[in-house]
Parts: sequence; C-alpha cells; structure tokens
Amino acid sequence: MDANGGSMETSRQVRVRFATKLPPPLRVPTTSLAVPSNLSRMGLSEIVNHLLKNMDSGYQFQPFDFLVDGELVRMPLEQFLLAKGISAEKVLEIEYINAVAPRKQEDPCLHDDWVSAVDGSNPSFILTGCYDGLARIWKGGSVCTHILEGHSGAVTAASVINRKEESENSFYVATGSKDRSLRLWKFDAGEHVDHPLRIRAYKIFQEHTSSVQSISSAPSGDMVCSGSWDCSIKLWEVKESEAEGDSVSIKKRKLLSDAAEQESQLEGTATSTLVGHAQCVSSVVWPELQTIYSASWDHSIRQWDVQTGNETWNMVCGKALNCLDVGGESSALVVAGGSDPVLRIWDPRKPGTLAPIFQFSSHSSWITASKWHTRSWFHLLSASYDGKVMLWDLRTAWPLATIDSHKDKVLCADWWKDDSVISGGADSKLFICSGIQI
Repeated sequence: MDANGGSMETSRQVRVRFATKLPPPLRVPTTSLAVPSNLSRMGLSEIVNHLLKNMDSGYQFQPFDFLVDGELVRMPLEQFLLAKGISAEKVLEIEYINAVAPRKQEDPCLHDDWVSAVDGSNPSFILTGCYDGLARIWKGGSVCTHILEGHSGAVTAASVINRKEESENSFYVATGSKDRSLRLWKFDAGEHVDHPLRIRAYKIFQEHTSSVQSISSAPSGDMVCSGSWDCSIKLWEVKESEAEGDSVSIKKRKLLSDAAEQESQLEGTATSTLVGHAQCVSSVVWPELQTIYSASWDHSIRQWDVQTGNETWNMVCGKALNCLDVGGESSALVVAGGSDPVLRIWDPRKPGTLAPIFQFSSHSSWITASKWHTRSWFHLLSASYDGKVMLWDLRTAWPLATIDSHKDKVLCADWWKDDSVISGGADSKLFICSGIQI
C-alpha cells in the first residue's frame, strides 16, 4: 500500500512505443511513453486517439487493436507481458491497427421463410436462398430485383458462378434444393425493374437422389460441383444449350404439362461423380482448378483431384461437419465447423499431423458457416445456431466482434464487398453489417 492507502499496483508503469502501418494521418510520434501497466486495449486506444487528436483537432476518435510480437493484446498489459515472458524493463513496441468490428447495421431484407443460403461474392448484389423454394437477387443489398423460381422444395444452397461473360451485366448463379435438383440461372443486373422480375432456370440437373446441401463454382466459371445428402459430390457443366434464348425466356405457361415438357428439355447430366463419403456431404469448396474440398456428417474433410476423381487427402475430426472453407495463409488453411461450438483450422501442408492448428470456442451451439476473408490471411467469420456471427483473427483466441442481430438460429453467412458481413437465419431475415475495416 502507498502513503494514501491506495494500491501500488495501479501506479506501476511500462514504457511503450507505438508503431503502425496505417497511412500518415493515423501515425503518432514514435517517441516512448510511460503508461499504466494495468491498461488493456480500450485504455491504449484512448491514448492513441488523444495523440492523434493533438496532431489534428478535426480528428474523429476511432477504436484500435494492438499487437505485441504478432499477437493481439486481449488482457491488461502487465498480465500479457507476464504470460508471454516479456520483460517490462525494456521499451515495449506496440503496433496499432484498425479494430475489426461493424460500424453500421442496415435494415434487414425480409423473406417469407428461413434464409438458408447466402452468397456475397459479387459486390453489386447479394444472392439468397430461402425455405419458400425461391432464390432472390438483392441489388446493392437492399432491393430485390430478381426472383428465381422453379424449385419445389426449400433452397438449401446458392452460389454465384464466376463466369466470364461478354456483357458486364450478365450473371450466372446456381441453386440447390431439398427437391434434389440443381438449377442454373442467368440474369441481367443492368435491367431497371420496378418490381422483382421472376425468372426460370436455363438448365436443370436432377441426378442427385437426395437433398442438395452445398454448391461451389470452379475458379474458371465453366463448371460447378454439388454436395448432397446422397453422400456424393457431382460435377456439372455451366454452358447453355445451343437454343439458349428460347428456352430461358419466361412465357406464361398455359398447361402444366407444357411446363414439365419444357423442363425436361433443360435437363443436363453430371460430367463426373466423386464417391467416398459415408454420410451427407454438407459443404463443398472449389478453390483451385484441379482441387475440390468437401466436409461431411461422416466427420471427415476430404481433398479431391478433379482430373482423376480420386481423393488425395482426408482428415477425420470426430464431429459431424456443417461447413468448410479454404483460405488464410497462401489460401492453404482449411476451416470447418459442425456439431459442437468449436471452430477448427487445419494446415494440410503439414505432413504427419492431423491436429487443428487453431481452435476457437466462444460459440455456445453448433456452427453453421465459416468463411475466410478474401484479402486477409488472418480474418474469418463463423455463424451458429446460438444466433451469433463472430469475427475472428488468428492472432488471438477471442472473437474480435460478436454480431447478434438475429433473434433465432443463424443458418448462413458470408463476407460482402470486403467490409460487410451478411447473414441469414431462421428469423427469415438477411442482415448486413457494414463498415468493417480489414
């Protein structure tokens, strides 16, 4: 105790020097400062903000995160130094970066049933799949411009196809459903419409014998693959038939039999089938031309060679898996989640070990979605039946931010436009949380 009866703990200090890779208006002087050792990130953020304010009176305060030796500080400085075995006698170099958290939430896009699939890979629109059997295009994330109709069951998978097209406004998408079919669609995003345009598929694939759970487009955009409850993965060609124009346009169908006949003319066949999983193939990802990854309820993650159809790597994790993505360092890390609250990450390049290199366990229920940020080696998101979407950084075990917009299970989530997180759930809403700086 000191002379005033206060604890000496509070008066201990650490000398620090702040550094950053942020652009010049956000750079503070590199002189060392003495700061209280019990400061955590909020206190450090306050100091950096005051330093920036002293340099520019018009500066607006913003939250920062702090790295010491490549690890995010998530406890008081003194505790952190003790845990990492870093001497408090030396000047501590602390790097500050933008805090990763949404700054704005848009009004939700309402659906008529559960939102079970979402794709944010195109910056101009969001694709959603719904349990009402329809997929929808949301231009700018707010206006529904196209309704994709034709499935007779819930749409459980939806994917934008990265197809190179002569017209910059022509886009292709694929959807999968509990009706056991995949459908391919083409639409013009440049059309000005006052109310949603209803469009029909230009190609239908019906070879799966059970619900289609996941779809992924090849990097070239000329094929898609699908994972199904029938335990198989099938590959399909995207190209349209020769008489593409006539069969795609929506004419009012006077007779049901005409519609059925027209649909049968649009049917295509799989180019190959990958067999090996013993239960539902819940997630497929096609990150490189010759490589597909899959996750299954049989507890395994598998890597496939597209050319030969052979499995080239597999890993059993002891849990039924719902979601999978490939990204991170050199786009080589595999993240998956499933029937427990733990998000796990593996590095298939490390031979002889199948243990996860990272495990995150802040969720309280099954994990339904996991997605790497496309431009960052460190950042990813997860969604769960606990109603939350969490943002993660590999440099700390705690979530950077927790988004709890949904009032029910979150069934799907994705990044959109690099700075937004989109998610759909059992509350029949698509939420967009934006202003995330990565």
